Amino acid sequence: MSKSCKGLAAELVKCISESDCFKVENRSIRECAKEKSPNVSSECVGLRETYFNCKRGQVDMRARIRGNKGY
Repeated sequence: MSKSCKGLAAELVKCISESDCFKVENRSIRECAKEKSPNVSSECVGLRETYFNCKRGQVDMRARIRGNKGY
């Protein structure tokens, strides 16, 4: 279950590394992922929300019994 969000994490890092926040402003990927910057595309924001829900599902006891919704 710990690797079920791995694909989402890889896509999120790829998306943020291609954004202006990372390229132009020379911020780290972590800084760009934390804040809601206008230089981060809506696709990256959607991936961030999906990744958050995936990680939250790993600690939710009901989801742990049923299994986390894989990517």
